Order: sequence, then structure tokens, then C-alpha cells
Amino acid sequence: MVKKKKRKLFLIIFLVLGAVFFCFLYLFFQYRKKEANAQQAVYKAFGVNIPTNYSIYGIDVSSYQQQINWALVKQISTQNIKIGFVFIKATEGLNDTDKFFKTNWQNAAQNNITKGAYHYFLAAKSGEKQAENFIKNVALSKGDLPPVVDIEELYGQPVPIVKQRLKECLQTLENYYKVKPILYSYANFYETFLGKDFDGYYLWVANYLEKDKPNIKRDWLFWQCTDAATINGIATPTDINIFFADSSKFFRILLK
Repeated sequence: MVKKKKRKLFLIIFLVLGAVFFCFLYLFFQYRKKEANAQQAVYKAFGVNIPTNYSIYGIDVSSYQQQINWALVKQISTQNIKIGFVFIKATEGLNDTDKFFKTNWQNAAQNNITKGAYHYFLAAKSGEKQAENFIKNVALSKGDLPPVVDIEELYGQPVPIVKQRLKECLQTLENYYKVKPILYSYANFYETFLGKDFDGYYLWVANYLEKDKPNIKRDWLFWQCTDAATINGIATPTDINIFFADSSKFFRILLK
């Protein structure tokens, strides 16, 4: 009876270890497959029309883009457009951190691409605590872009409450990093729900299918002109962003 119990226990242990081993192999090969996809992602063009009357272009990425070959991103020179900066998703809500943030942050720096980090704002949560989540995970340095707060939805919250929470988030970030944050939003969302209360902040505006400039009344700093570009080193569709002015003004907004 004792021997049977031992054999049964040994069999269970063997099966568990086997399952763990095969799970490890599966995850390893999935990782290598995604890495290979990034290595093979080389395109002749962006696949969409990009305004060419600007001088500084960039992208923004998150875990959606999976593995990125940053060396290929750096080498892009299509339609006389080079990738001069990247915004990288860092955090979301009160506790979440983008799983590729640290890797993307380090690799962008290693390839000398000017980098910035953004927080995805959840309107139903405390603005101050969301800022604290970002601060806990993002160390900005000289030459980085200012922190960004990305707001896209109300999540059923009253507009005055959303504005209050957003102001708390922005002010907490400004107090900590000693620089005014950038606000990201869609043109229609900004004009409908935010408006003049936030005109004192730099705006990174998302507005697609426009030919020469975003369709928004106020001044803008960055324009996300498409979310469907093909980018060397990235296997998924990616956003392209445009800076409104020349390099002297670009360097002026970087952290000192």
C-alpha cells in the first residue's frame, strides 16, 4: 500500500514538472516568435499618408506593440522622415504598469531616441493617486520629454468631477517633476469636455485623416496624425506623431 502511494505521488510530481516544462517551452518560443516578427518588420513606406511639411516626427508605443527592434526604428529614413522621439506608455490607473515599459524605456535610450513617458488616465479614480503611480515607476532625466497624461474617456463620470481629478493628477506631476505636464486627448474629446480649463497645458492632440494640421481651435504641441502606420522594427500598426515646430523649440521643451 505504501509503495503504491509513493508511485502515485511520484507520478503526480512527474506530470506537474512535465506540464511546467512544456509551459516554459511554449512561452519561450512565443517570445522568440514575437522577437523574430520585430526583426523582420521592414517596410518600404509607412503605409499611410503622412504630412511632410514638418521637421520632427515620432511614434508612441505600449505593450500592444510587443517586442520592438529599436535599432531598426532608429534607422528609419522614409519620405525624408526620421523618428526623432517616442512616447512610451508607463502606467494606467492606480496600480497598473505597462509590462514593456522598462524594456522600451531602456532600449529607446540606448538607441539615442528622445523619450517621454505617459500615463493612461482613468476618470473614475483619484487623480492624485494616479499621479503617484506614475511617479513611483518613472524616473525622468535631463533630455527627456515632460510627463504626459492621456485622457480619452469619461467612464460615466460627471464632467466637473473628471476635470477636478485630472487637475489633481497634472498638478501632482508638476509639483514632483518641476515641469508642466503634457495633456493628450482626441480633438473632439478635448473641445467637448475639457476646453479652456486646460488651455494652459501643452496639448498632444489625436486627430486622424487630416491633411496638413489637426482640426482643433487651440494651439497644439504634438499631433498624432495616424494610428495605422507601418514602422520598421515593429510588427503591429503604430501611431505617428508630429512636433509643431523646429528642433530649437523641440529642445526647449525637454527636461533641463
